[in-house]
Amino acid sequence: MTDRLLTAAQVAERLGTWETSGERFPRRLIAERRIAFVKVGHHVRIPASAVDAFIAERTVQPVTTRRRPLRKVA
Repeated sequence: MTDRLLTAAQVAERLGTWETSGERFPRRLIAERRIAFVKVGHHVRIPASAVDAFIAERTVQPVTTRRRPLRKVA
C-alpha cells in the first residue's frame, strides 16, 4: 500500500497551524528541507508518514520524578 500524499494545506491542518499561519509553516519546512516531500510536476506533496515522523521526533515526554518529602524546620 502506498503512503497518502498530502497538500501543504492538509499538513497545516494536521499540525494545527492552519488557523495562525495557513500554509506558511509547512512550506517553510519544505524550503528548509526539514521534512520529506515529493514533487509531482509543479506540485509539492508531503507523505503522511513524514508528517507523523516529524511529530514523533519533536514530541517531548513528561519528566516523572519522585518528590522528596519536605524537611521539618526546627
